[in-house]
Amino acid sequence: PPRRRLHAVPETDGELRKSTHALHTKGILVNDEWARFFAEQHFLIGLSIDGPASLHNHYRLNRAGKGTHEQVVAAMARLTAHHVDFNTLTVVGKHNVGHAADVYEFLLAAGSRFIQFIPLVERMSTDNSSVLNLVMPGESAATLAPWTVPSWQYGEFLNQIFDIWVRRDVDRVYVQMFDVALAAWTAQKPILCVHSETCGHAFALESNGDLYNCDHFVYPEHLLGNIHQHSIKTLNNSERAIAFGEAKRETLTADCRRCDYRFACHGGCPKHRFAVSPSGHPAHNYLCAGYKHFFQHVTPYMNVWRELLAQGYPMASIMRWLAQDARKDTGAVSRNHLCPCGSGKKYKKCCGKA
Repeated sequence: PPRRRLHAVPETDGELRKSTHALHTKGILVNDEWARFFAEQHFLIGLSIDGPASLHNHYRLNRAGKGTHEQVVAAMARLTAHHVDFNTLTVVGKHNVGHAADVYEFLLAAGSRFIQFIPLVERMSTDNSSVLNLVMPGESAATLAPWTVPSWQYGEFLNQIFDIWVRRDVDRVYVQMFDVALAAWTAQKPILCVHSETCGHAFALESNGDLYNCDHFVYPEHLLGNIHQHSIKTLNNSERAIAFGEAKRETLTADCRRCDYRFACHGGCPKHRFAVSPSGHPAHNYLCAGYKHFFQHVTPYMNVWRELLAQGYPMASIMRWLAQDARKDTGAVSRNHLCPCGSGKKYKKCCGKA
């Protein structure tokens, strides 16, 4: 039973500091007993699912070589039935990047309301003497793995989903990358380390107590120390930890430094800085073209949204504004037709109210 295999940390410790619990899972073994345990202990679950069965099962197979999609969908239903808070984590690779709308609509139909898209970027060693097939960040003798998402196409994937979401699903569905953009345009603190100016405080902790700045950099040269010898607070404030985080800003290429979208992007994750920039500088982010494509696309929406929020309008006001703007281009909408904002109400009882 879960209680025997996993003992949750108390919600408060002796100093009355609040603890929260989170778990990332592929969902294959989540039964009702686990779901009840997660609900009772107030776990936040991250559930990996890559879209409809035809896309998810492309790579996500069990040890028998069979697709796991049916099991993951069942796990999502159990989490929902037991009122467990969960996010879905969708890896975007070459296999599903051309199916943006299908992926998004499937996730909504399956019950996901908090969505994260994770670009699949991996490189393979070209050094015949290398023991490992995949290479660590910074390795030069490498080539892109064939399943890696093409950069510009990743941006287009986000754009296609954004165009659906911003007209229909604001305030009922939350997509992490769209929250990243809105936070940047409204001068809020970044919500994701990838697009923060500095990083290095989303730690990776090994079972022996070794602590690293980041789970993308679990290598000897990035070991901060061991929590059996030093507190996490001490390691977090160490010169080594601070230097790692500040290097994200200090190593930006000239292209990044003069980019119009630096305030929102900040050069992306250092793990992906192995490309050559348009002006020929090394150590540029591989996903630059995709990020730029996305930020360019959302700019007019974000500019309007920022003004609406500054005037005290609610988050969902952008949908009404876009519906009204669309009517200017398509002509008048009948009062008894469904409102173009996607609310499901008749126009006269929604955006057509006097």
